[in-house]
Amino acid sequence: MRPRTLDEVVGQEHLLAPGSPLRRLVEGDAPMSLILFGPPGTGKTTLALIVSSATNRRFEQLSALNAGVKDVREVIARAKAELTHQGRQTVLFIDEIHRFSKTQQDSLLAAVEARHVTLVAATTENPFFSIVSPLLSRSLLLTLQPLDEAAVGQLVDRAIVSPRGLDSRVTLDADARAHLLRLAGGDARRALTALEAAAGTSLAEGRAAVDLATLEQAVDSAAVRYDRDGDQHYDVISAFIKSIRGSDADAAVHYLARMIEAGEDPRFIARRLVVHASEDVGLADPTALLAATAAAQAVQLVGLPEARINLTQATVHLALAPKSNAVVRAIDAAQADVRNGLAGAVPPALRDAHYAGAKKLGAGARYVYPHDTAEGVVAQQYPPDELVGRDYYEPAGRGAERHILERVTKLRGLLRGGRRSGS
Repeated sequence: MRPRTLDEVVGQEHLLAPGSPLRRLVEGDAPMSLILFGPPGTGKTTLALIVSSATNRRFEQLSALNAGVKDVREVIARAKAELTHQGRQTVLFIDEIHRFSKTQQDSLLAAVEARHVTLVAATTENPFFSIVSPLLSRSLLLTLQPLDEAAVGQLVDRAIVSPRGLDSRVTLDADARAHLLRLAGGDARRALTALEAAAGTSLAEGRAAVDLATLEQAVDSAAVRYDRDGDQHYDVISAFIKSIRGSDADAAVHYLARMIEAGEDPRFIARRLVVHASEDVGLADPTALLAATAAAQAVQLVGLPEARINLTQATVHLALAPKSNAVVRAIDAAQADVRNGLAGAVPPALRDAHYAGAKKLGAGARYVYPHDTAEGVVAQQYPPDELVGRDYYEPAGRGAERHILERVTKLRGLLRGGRRSGS
């Protein structure tokens, strides 16, 4: 059921419009290398085959899973010979090019630059991370989007009636069709595989109709689209943290479930929760860090599957907590000042005085021990001269930081002896 022409391709309308680079490549003879980036089952291999079958091009295919530099060079040598003696261009399709090493990708550069081959490479990972810059700059990047349910439904309906498919030997009940489209998740290959399995079960049992029970029997569960080593890893953890930061506990638990189901290392999830507890909640809820570190300890002590409950508790706690990034803003500002040279001498009163000769150097002189005062706070200089009056920690005034804001203001007044604080 793989489409054989651009007109049979569904979805990706942004790539198939008249005059688009893809159509010009297919309908003309100009060599143009392509990087096809998109999720599984969206048509990357299909488009590569359509490009190769157009006009008078040869087609060579390599898989980055098992091809090496030697294989690449052999293909390029054949392409040069064909172009020299027969005048035929060669389309070299490399699936999963993100698995090629930098050396393997570099071996393609000269041939692509000289247009000895028209490279069509497919990747499910962000090409700006996984493909070397020189190769990316010599190619046209086309981004494929997940197919919507209407597009997948069109492919499924076509497969049922087409002589190349099931040739109307079965029908698909409406509830089974709706479930199949949900199960596909925008992946045409997954939808057609599930349909084929369910149709095979129905035909084996002497039935022409594929119902919901048959479909569920044929397909146990949807595979989670998530690659722990790819950009999905970064996208899902990013969505997880941003959902917590945005106080959407339901979305955060969804992304947590995706990571757990995909086999993500629970220690990685726990580490991110510990960081987030201080970065985005901070002192607005001082118990957030306790909850996150407790979940991290539970992962170490209990492990999965039970620790999923601890991770969920911490996730919900952080999502529902009042938010403040005052802690991270404080350290960011302080580090920026240090990098910019604002790191003067430690005031003499604060220097270590526990060594012979310290008194002669003035170390510790005039230091006032706070516990000797009634309030436990005394007006004396703590920062270097260059940073007197510099405020780093600015409470957000949400959650527990409402009370902290009052105390910080009072303490700064006491410590600075009524001097005006800066920012």
